[in-house]
This record gives sequence, C-alpha cells and structure tokens, in this order.
Amino acid sequence: MSPKTLALNIFLALTVLVGAARGAQAASAYEIDADVDAALHHFYRTVGGARELVRDAAGVLVFPSVVKAGMGFGGEYGEGALRRQGHTEAYYNTVSASFGFQLGVQARTVIILFMTDEALYSFRRKHGWKVGVDGSVALITVGVGGSVDTNQITKPVIGFILDQKGLMYNLTLEGSKISRIDR
Repeated sequence: MSPKTLALNIFLALTVLVGAARGAQAASAYEIDADVDAALHHFYRTVGGARELVRDAAGVLVFPSVVKAGMGFGGEYGEGALRRQGHTEAYYNTVSASFGFQLGVQARTVIILFMTDEALYSFRRKHGWKVGVDGSVALITVGVGGSVDTNQITKPVIGFILDQKGLMYNLTLEGSKISRIDR
C-alpha cells in the first residue's frame, strides 16, 4: 500500500469514527439509562438464564450501542452505565482501535457482568480499565435452546456481545479501554 493510499485510509477511517462518536457522546444520563434498560430487556428476551445472571452479579456494565467503524484502520466507541442492584452507579465509555481488513460501520451491544465483589472492586478502582491487561472478560456463548448454563460459569468477569438478532460469536473485547465519564 502506497503512503498516499495509507494516509487516505487513515483519514477516512478517522472521519467515520469521529462522526459516529460525536453522535454517541451527546447522550445524557437519562438517555443512557433508557438505552441500558432497553438493552437489558433485549438481553433477557434473547438469552435464557440472563435475568438470573444479572441478578446474581455484583455489578453489570451495559454498553447499549458500541459503534465500530473502519476502513483499513478502525475504532469503536460506546457509552453505557454500571448498574448495581438495578440502579445506575456510574457512567462509562469504551474505546478501542484496530488495524486490518475492515470496511464499514457496525453497532453492537456489550454487556459485562462482574460476578464477584472483588472483580467489581478491581474494575472500579482503575481510572481506565483495559480488557486483557487489567482484567480478562470470558465471552459466553449460548448453548442448545438459546440459554446459558449458569452453573457452568466460574469466571469472575463474563461478557456478552449482541446485535439486533441476538448473541454474536467469534468477537473479542481484548484491547478495549473502559473509562468513567461524567453525565
């Protein structure tokens, strides 16, 4: 790839990402909470056993819409809320960058469950928590019948990635940086 083509790809990818992030950054606390409620209801309808997992978790971090855009270089951005016992405790954003074959824009929902108080405390004490560095997230796949066997979940931090149709497979959260924001 020539330097001119590379520079053009970087410029286009950043333009798409900044445009998507600007729209996402405008969300108020009320809008984020409403989107989190909708994302959780979709999660409960899509994944059997999800309501029990959320109920048993020390905390649940929900990013209702994480927008990924790229053209060679890419990135993703989303805003969400950390809930404990059904109430919003704080607001967060997630940001990541990537390089490789990619073209287009995609939105997805990311739900991270902290199953122990220790895992939640470790997350909350970091100013910027990087997945894979500060903590790992075990992505859960759904078994036969569209449900999760809650007895088989032993990891302290688990995650789900959903699109409009349901649970998404073969994706990763590695490299995503999650930071607290004011709303």
